[in-house]
Amino acid sequence: MQHWSRIEAFVEVVRLGTFSAAARHLKVSTSHISRLVSQLENQLGVQLLYRTTRQIRLTDAGTIYVEHCRHLFDGLRDAEQALSELQDKPNGLLKLTSATTFGERFIAPLVNDFQCLHPQLDVHMHFTNRPVELIEEGYDIAIRMGVLKDSSLIARRLCDRREYIVGSQSYFRQAPRPHTLSELNQHRCLIGSRPNWLFEVNGQRREVRVEGRWSGNSGPALLDAALKGLGLAQLPDYYVGPYLASGELVAVLEPFRHHDTAVWAVYPRHRHLSPKIRQLVDYLAANIDSLLPRNPLT
Repeated sequence: MQHWSRIEAFVEVVRLGTFSAAARHLKVSTSHISRLVSQLENQLGVQLLYRTTRQIRLTDAGTIYVEHCRHLFDGLRDAEQALSELQDKPNGLLKLTSATTFGERFIAPLVNDFQCLHPQLDVHMHFTNRPVELIEEGYDIAIRMGVLKDSSLIARRLCDRREYIVGSQSYFRQAPRPHTLSELNQHRCLIGSRPNWLFEVNGQRREVRVEGRWSGNSGPALLDAALKGLGLAQLPDYYVGPYLASGELVAVLEPFRHHDTAVWAVYPRHRHLSPKIRQLVDYLAANIDSLLPRNPLT
């Protein structure tokens, strides 16, 4: 550290022309600058400056040395500027993962818009319905649905997500509409990616295990089965909204619908959050509502 202070003092004396100007710039005394330059000359074993009462000028050794030192300090300033720009504008590779259908329909268009605003950013999006280990698999952001598990990750709520128990008109011509959760065991239930359906009873979360002769891990396939009268399904609003509005599907058990099933942007906890993560999450939160369907039951 003393070595760098001596070099900095020498470079500033040469750049500004006097010991006093260098001292004012570095906010130290003139005698301290003079002492640092003398220590540097002693350390190198050469004279770097000719000093007179009126001016200073470089020796041959000083001319060679200052040119090399300028490159060091120019590089340091460039490095500081690069870090400053990195704090202001997204850079590098951004890796994002999301559930397939929601990600394809709502997240991907917004991420694409974001990259149009920041073409220097590299983007990798991965859509899957399996649980992704964010840190272990090297992702910056995950878009997750529903009630989050306790985690060391940071979660930012992006928008509401309402889930409905639905059946088609043709199904309800064969079976009565359920009014209590206990009646679900009398119905054919279409099982998606999870066998437990989520409800709210007297303000408390309740999961009900359902059974049926149809199962699959695809939301569009589950919707198609419900539309064709194969049974009841629990699906989010962005699947069933148009069909509830048209009357092709009917929502049941509405008094028990769970209300805390939001969409979240989840990312690792960092002391200094990178601009690419912070700005993309802000962009998603500000714009996602414009793409989502309106609540079909309001």
